[in-house]
Amino acid sequence: MKFAFLKKTFAASALAALMALPVQVNAQQLERVTASWLPIMQTMAFYVALEEGLFEKAGIDINPVRFQNPNQIIDSLVSGQADFGPPGAAAGITVLAESRFPGTFKVFGLQGGSIKYGFDNDALIVGTNSEIQNFADLRGKSIGTIPGVQWRTITSHILRQNGLEPGRDVRLSEIAVPQQFAAVASGAVDATLSLEPVGSITDNSDDVRKAMNNPVAQFISDPFYSGAAILTTDFIRNRPEVARRVVEVLDEATRLANENFDHYRPIIAKYTAVRPEQAEFVAQPYLRAWSELNDEDLNSYQAFVDVFHSEGVLSERMDIRNLILTPEDFQ
Repeated sequence: MKFAFLKKTFAASALAALMALPVQVNAQQLERVTASWLPIMQTMAFYVALEEGLFEKAGIDINPVRFQNPNQIIDSLVSGQADFGPPGAAAGITVLAESRFPGTFKVFGLQGGSIKYGFDNDALIVGTNSEIQNFADLRGKSIGTIPGVQWRTITSHILRQNGLEPGRDVRLSEIAVPQQFAAVASGAVDATLSLEPVGSITDNSDDVRKAMNNPVAQFISDPFYSGAAILTTDFIRNRPEVARRVVEVLDEATRLANENFDHYRPIIAKYTAVRPEQAEFVAQPYLRAWSELNDEDLNSYQAFVDVFHSEGVLSERMDIRNLILTPEDFQ
């Protein structure tokens, strides 16, 4: 079934109509909202929203809670400890949680990278003197991944596409994003499949190098979206007006981040493991707001989710279009 609201022109009009509704609040009326976020480049729009005070302007007292593991973000949302996951929440784990607890989430944005559009998202990182050039060269070696089922599944899928059996032919280790660079440089692992900003830092280092850029887009879908912005349905049902404002804020912040990325570069060091002197060369992420989502975006997201089915993590194939937020969800 094709949803007309997913067409860019209609979605933009719907959002414009929502944003035209007046929001009149004062300091005593700020709505407390908790957000669980991950310190990666895909979360850029959230950083911009915080820096520009967009939540406060929308009458929201934002409570940002930082995690290092994408599983923890989804757990906090399922358990009711948080109201939404800003851009950069795990798109795949969201679907896995939804399959276990149907009706828990609505997705209102996607984030990742693209080869054809020129946005970096992930890379196969190896030591400078390593002979590894691609995934096929990993036989008998080790690879680090971001902790959690999402990146373990992605890595396993790519290894199998290259004729390797995860665990038997290649050892997998879960390594938090801030430690991945050091893990490769020290030889603790032979390679990592890393999200930005690790790849950009690698490009400007003498200790490690990129063996492949955007490999997930090569092997799964282009564009590739590993991140999503998500609302819990409890949040929407109990406070629809506040949830609507959250979407408005992050759509505006996404626009600002996309149009003025260089202006916002300095804040990257404030929210991620990137040092101030490294921010100037970090790659810009591919950010898609709710009002921009189109068929290409959803087909790419579907291709990613289908990997969980082919890898046996999902027992049944899921249609991600049922997860996408609609204007009617606020009513």
